[in-house]
Amino acid sequence: MGTGASKNTEEGGSQGMGEEEERNQAGGQLYVSLKMENYKRKGDLIPHVYGSVPLVGSWDSSKALSMERESASLWELSFVVPPNHETLDFKFLLKPKYSNVPCIVEEGPNRQLIGGTLQGDARLALFRLNADEVLEYRVLIQADRVSPFDLAASWRAYQENLRPSAVRGIPDVSINSAPEMSAENGSSASLELDLEHYVVPAPTSANSGLFYAANNTETPRSLTLAGVFSNMDGSGNVLHPSKDGSVSTDRPATIKEMEVIVPDSSRVYSGSGVVESKSVGTFSPSQKQDNHRGLLVDRGVGSPRLVKSASASTFTVDLRMDTETKNSMPAAAGAVAAAAVADQMLGPKEDRHLAIVLVGLPARGKTFTAAKLTRYLRWLGHDTKHFNVGKYRRLKHGANQSADFFRADNPEGMEARNEVAALAMEDMISWMQEGGQVGIFDATNSSRKRRNMLMKMAEGKCKIIFLESLCNDERIIERNIRLKIQQSPDYAEQPDFEAGLQDFKDRLANYEKVYETVEEGSYIKMIDMASGHGGQIQVNNISGYLPGRIVFFLVNTHLTPRPILLTRHGESKDNVRGRIGGDTALSDAGEIYAKKLTNFIEKRLKSERAASIWTSTLQRTILTASPIVGFPKIQWRALDEINAGVCDGMTYEEIKKNMPEEYEARKKDKLRYRYPRGESYLDVIQRLEPVIIELERQRAPVVVISHQAVLRALYAYFADRPLKEIPHIEVPLHTIIEIQMGVTGVQEKRYKLMD
Repeated sequence: MGTGASKNTEEGGSQGMGEEEERNQAGGQLYVSLKMENYKRKGDLIPHVYGSVPLVGSWDSSKALSMERESASLWELSFVVPPNHETLDFKFLLKPKYSNVPCIVEEGPNRQLIGGTLQGDARLALFRLNADEVLEYRVLIQADRVSPFDLAASWRAYQENLRPSAVRGIPDVSINSAPEMSAENGSSASLELDLEHYVVPAPTSANSGLFYAANNTETPRSLTLAGVFSNMDGSGNVLHPSKDGSVSTDRPATIKEMEVIVPDSSRVYSGSGVVESKSVGTFSPSQKQDNHRGLLVDRGVGSPRLVKSASASTFTVDLRMDTETKNSMPAAAGAVAAAAVADQMLGPKEDRHLAIVLVGLPARGKTFTAAKLTRYLRWLGHDTKHFNVGKYRRLKHGANQSADFFRADNPEGMEARNEVAALAMEDMISWMQEGGQVGIFDATNSSRKRRNMLMKMAEGKCKIIFLESLCNDERIIERNIRLKIQQSPDYAEQPDFEAGLQDFKDRLANYEKVYETVEEGSYIKMIDMASGHGGQIQVNNISGYLPGRIVFFLVNTHLTPRPILLTRHGESKDNVRGRIGGDTALSDAGEIYAKKLTNFIEKRLKSERAASIWTSTLQRTILTASPIVGFPKIQWRALDEINAGVCDGMTYEEIKKNMPEEYEARKKDKLRYRYPRGESYLDVIQRLEPVIIELERQRAPVVVISHQAVLRALYAYFADRPLKEIPHIEVPLHTIIEIQMGVTGVQEKRYKLMD
């Protein structure tokens, strides 16, 4: 039953005092609070209140007052009644906030509030949507006499806690070159001159030092299964003995986190009940295809899965979340998933799998480009693996091969190199047939004969795009050669650097004698793109969403070393209260961090005047950046915090109490969980793609001041962390994550400026 609470104006009044005198003594003003509890949204309908003067007047539904959401299950409207209007005549209604239709008025007589007392019995609000559907909601009505002094105090408290943004009006792009001197907390004197004093260990040391990119590529499966080089531990991990006798473990392939399967109608024969057998090329009876899956585009945790029956054109709902089945669709949402569905539906079967085959002379940045491309595609949600033929060669034939092994007139060497190339290609195609989407095939592939062999192996199984890297800058080539001698396992046991350098140059000369540039098939040519100062990209026979994204990424990538600094805003007032979302100003601690961050950037980037500061459009990041002078400041809406939808401004405890199903759904799968009318982490990744492209394109340092969910997604890209780990990455307040991008890959360093 509904309840109606009100204060009886006769209780506690002085004996013999008239109603008018009592009203004047109380301040002559009535504060009314109307609440609707356990209200569940029905489409776009939200609760309103309408009635007679002075509430809204004339019983005009177009002028009804909208109730505001107080929590997940409570809507509220509060107002003050002037002293000359003690009678309120009103009803509740449901309608869209910005429209007058549909408009559903509650059933029953009008509600009356006279002198602060609710007339008649308290009752539920009943809304009849149609002949069969009636919505019932609990209503709470409270009326209290308040003095003008109490009203003024309440208004002051409201202004203090809900004051508007302090940074509105600041342009999206600004630069302040005026120096700012201060002796307050957080000034230059409070920051140690030695920045290393603030260094803290990173959660992972995978990118903490120099590494050879080829070592991080896919483990040769064909060699381990054939017993050429392998051992398996009890968990199914591949064990690799190293030169010092120790054993390293490669993680097994993880199960993909989303399933989107497009039926291959050419292989389903529902009329005859038979399917084609791949093994013998004949037909055999098939099982009934009642559970044959249809199209699914992921719309967040809890969304039903659409399943199409083989014998009907209608879709049914299947709530099973099958994560075991392999597939070739991306674990992503929005444009990425839509494009993948379109490509699969419209293109030939082999186009469902894409092989990027590298071409180029040694020391042209092929492996580094392949590693960056792999990282980018994985981050977007495409199942991508990097297969390096050099790794196969070292495991099959050893790492200590001289330049003679790579001569074109050495038949044994040629046979050995073609053999390992074929093994790597077979591994990649097998992986694709198990559900992999994009394979990066990394080798010189310098002759048409080799490339023709690969195209023949891929025929009918995957689409090949050749990616050729050409460089005419002798300075860059010499730098890459020296890095190769320092890092490649081929020269790990060569103590004489100069001898190794000469051997590699001899190997390079052997390749140059027989090198044939790509002129066949689909290809992308990168010509002098390594420096980031122009160059050319040539494309031939390139179409489709994913190939287009790859070209766009390659146009904007280069090898120029530069740091990228990631940091959350200083502590905000909502951080102190434990509330998510919002747009509050900084706390006292947050203001101190803003000053410390300013001093840090002045010291760290004192010689980098081309650096820039990127913030979100929320005031806590803009205020954190405001003391920084001398650098351009650019606001990105894409850097705004994850949209918490109807949960914005709530604490997690409030969500758990008022929206237990949402709380549990988020706890079950934070990656895909989408706040009601808000975003998921996958949505955040989608809107961050332009930010990643621009970070790759920049040649000067960038400081990104943003929010926890956003920085988790950005950090995961640089650290090549799996999508499922993104919601759990540690990005603490008042800590700077420095990402160093260069020819040797990505290294990380963390600075904690405050406890």
